[in-house]
Amino acid sequence: MSKRKDGQARGKYTLEFKLEAVRLVKGGQAVPVTAKILGVPVQTLGNWVRLSEKGQLKGAGDKPVSAEQMELARLRAENARLRMERDILGKATAYFAKLPQ
Repeated sequence: MSKRKDGQARGKYTLEFKLEAVRLVKGGQAVPVTAKILGVPVQTLGNWVRLSEKGQLKGAGDKPVSAEQMELARLRAENARLRMERDILGKATAYFAKLPQ
């Protein structure tokens, strides 16, 4: 892997991985949440979405992503979405419990 200016290694991602990440975002998952789950920078994922809309998304092709890895990424995204929904419902319940009847 090549190094960035700050000394960290630059990630290389396959086209399949990028397409799965873009699919999650287009499916309604927030970019920051998806990026955190998949372990990629938010800006990078935003770039992938933009390039995908233009039809210019390309992959590194160095390391293929297995079906298990793709399924794991999908399940992590779904888990994060369900936790967010649970938290919203908990806050709504607390709010309505405080209202006078």
